[in-house]
Amino acid sequence: MRTRSTASGGRRRRERTAGAQSCRRVDYTHLRNPFISQGAFSEDRIEAVHRTALRVIQELGIRVLLPEGRKRFATAGALVDEDSRMVRIGADIVEAALATAPRSFTLKGAVAKRDQLIEPGVLFFTAGAGAPHVTDLERGRRPGTLSDYRELIRLTQCFDAFAMFSAVVEPQDVPIHIRHYATMAPQLTLGDKPPWIFARGTPQVTDGFEMIRLARGLSEEDFKANPWCATVINTNSPRQLDVPMCQGIIDFAEAGQMSIITPFCLAGAMAPITIAGAMTLQHAEALTGITLAQIVTPGAPVLYGSFLSNVDMKSGSPAFGTPEQFKATLGSGQLARRIGLPWRSAAGSAANVNDAQAANENQMSLWGAVLAGATNIKHAAGWLEGGLTVSYEKLITDLEALQIVAELCTAPQADTDALGFDAIAEVEPGGHFFSSRQTMARYRSAFYEPLVADWSNFGTWTENGARTANQRATAIWKKKLEDFVSPVTDPAIGEALNAFIDRRTREGGAPPES
Repeated sequence: MRTRSTASGGRRRRERTAGAQSCRRVDYTHLRNPFISQGAFSEDRIEAVHRTALRVIQELGIRVLLPEGRKRFATAGALVDEDSRMVRIGADIVEAALATAPRSFTLKGAVAKRDQLIEPGVLFFTAGAGAPHVTDLERGRRPGTLSDYRELIRLTQCFDAFAMFSAVVEPQDVPIHIRHYATMAPQLTLGDKPPWIFARGTPQVTDGFEMIRLARGLSEEDFKANPWCATVINTNSPRQLDVPMCQGIIDFAEAGQMSIITPFCLAGAMAPITIAGAMTLQHAEALTGITLAQIVTPGAPVLYGSFLSNVDMKSGSPAFGTPEQFKATLGSGQLARRIGLPWRSAAGSAANVNDAQAANENQMSLWGAVLAGATNIKHAAGWLEGGLTVSYEKLITDLEALQIVAELCTAPQADTDALGFDAIAEVEPGGHFFSSRQTMARYRSAFYEPLVADWSNFGTWTENGARTANQRATAIWKKKLEDFVSPVTDPAIGEALNAFIDRRTREGGAPPES
């Protein structure tokens, strides 16, 4: 009987395979966070943090190193001491700025499917950024090059879990006065996602804006009408806004482009050692940057940014994935909801290699941001050494977690067929559902298909080479690069960008301003 049943089931399985879907269709773009946002503090304590941050801004002040920045604040009614360069901003000025900051806007891609809605409740990821080094199992750890940068842009383009590009690595083989050309061009010719620009002075930012207009076929008016790119503005904690960052806020606000105002506070180092105290400083600095953007252009697109963790008090090194970072992220989400803005958080790892520590730290910081209701989670994949290195393998293994989170953003089916009464009725007690009609119709598309994970048993895994997750990740990124085809097919785009780069290089490029 067992043999006949198995054979019969095999025939039914083969017959019904034809009716099953041929592949699993997934959508890892345009995600909405399905989780109720969690908090670490009571509402009255969050209000106390907000009010104390306003006191810091008004009574203690923020040092603003850019004269034009101080002028803009003074014009809005802030008290400016030119000798100390301290700016004291009244709570009324901050509240007026928060009233004009948009709660919802769309960051534009090269094509409509890459447009990213940005508002509270939305969730999107970006890869690790700004690392001076890269590493992979085949070539080892090394200073980042333009070749590495172009490879990582291709990999970012390949995976829909990344909604936009990021400055994944600094190509140190390109001189700094022309590096921004080398990093912008691949974003515009190898992919169709919204690009990233470093705010390193008006000339570099202006060049970046012009390259986007050339690639997208935009007039200046069309460009200013929507955000087409983004930058991160980091304050110099504690309580200082330097020249390029302040100028970046002004440049991006005047052009209608997106600024992510993000203090980088490490509790015990650049911020008070208490989580509440570090959050107070972070909030004060973020509100200062948001206020400046709105003074320059009311309605300028901004994100409230948080990147708050702690240091290892034995060495002074930054730590990630800690309980303190998790709590600070939950609290930052509460502050973002208090002011009503979309906001940016971050994942990351301080591990030196892609091992269990790296995975644990990235997972904990990732889930802290997800449960806190972050709109954008930066450095969500690839980071090692606290951002000093991006790992090709870690980019892939972290993507597994991002794709699983993306899957969770889709509600499970619960229609009549999904409830399974007919399937339960079909299978006798003690039987199995492998060959049921419902299983045969759905088996190719029912479950998440892992990117890196190997679910085979030990014997099969051994026969297939006993490869670790890192080794499997190497094969994945190599295959992705081998098969890569750019979605940008118009050769005129590359020609226009090359002509612009050649001209600007002959003119001397654009050294960063400080």
